[in-house]
Amino acid sequence: MKAAFHERYGPPDVVELRDVDKPAIEDHQVLVRVHASSVNPVEWYGVSGPWFVRLFGTGIRRPKDPRVGSDLAGRVEAVGSDVKEFRPGDEVFGTGGAAWAEYAAAREVRLVPKPANVSFEEAAAVPIAALTALQALRDHGQVQPGHKVLINGASGGVGTYAVQIAKALGAEVTAVCSTRNVEQARALGADRVVDYTQEDFTKLDVKHDLLIDIAGSKPFSKLRRVLTPEAKVVIVGAKFPGRGLGPLGHVVRTRLSALGKSQTVKFFMARITKEDLAVMHGLLDGGKVKSVIDKTYELSQVDDALRYLGEGHARGKVVITM
Repeated sequence: MKAAFHERYGPPDVVELRDVDKPAIEDHQVLVRVHASSVNPVEWYGVSGPWFVRLFGTGIRRPKDPRVGSDLAGRVEAVGSDVKEFRPGDEVFGTGGAAWAEYAAAREVRLVPKPANVSFEEAAAVPIAALTALQALRDHGQVQPGHKVLINGASGGVGTYAVQIAKALGAEVTAVCSTRNVEQARALGADRVVDYTQEDFTKLDVKHDLLIDIAGSKPFSKLRRVLTPEAKVVIVGAKFPGRGLGPLGHVVRTRLSALGKSQTVKFFMARITKEDLAVMHGLLDGGKVKSVIDKTYELSQVDDALRYLGEGHARGKVVITM
């Protein structure tokens, strides 16, 4: 089978395809014939290898694990002896190791059935981005029906899911995006859309209970203008691709600025759980959430897919097909 590897850090060109054996699975794992995967900032940072990423244990001089990819959707090829839920032929989506490949091993607890009304490409776009949005809103933002939620960066992978999930949770949504994405945000259900090229969203006359900060484009001192006294700010990202400290710089500056203020600032990394994948299954199956796919690339074009994501202007998700 073919799989993507990067033996050194660098531009997208360092990723290469190799012919390797299918991965062997352990008792608790499932072998998935991958039909589609997707590209997230985690892959871009993992391949490019900025120093702040290397300090988290990916390898200082070279990658400890040269394989690439996490999100996947496909058909079950084989199951381990302890796997109870799936059988060969089942259509699934979730996350697995080295998903930019024709076959990938995944833990049973990181997979759920793929809804019949959703394509493999649409399902593969979901896991990391959608669970980030879900956990930001529900767990860290504690959004309630009727809450006013502002999403700064509503047109990317996480943002497009955040608009839809916030609406599904009963919130009133203000989406911030550029001119070319205004109609998309409205179509996804945003109650109010702010074109940041024409209007400063921190000067709105509406106070919000929750701000999901994906774009990282404004300092906390300005964000406070559109927040209620007890509002929460959940930082999901920062300007992408980041320089220097990358997203960590924005997180540190925002949290320091919030010290002593009535609003709270949180930052988190999404946890991939079967329970939350099941929540997304239900939202997808019920038509309350859909994947917005900007571009699709073949496995042989993974360098182009990474390069496009790194330009920082993707509308929704970038998907890789096998």
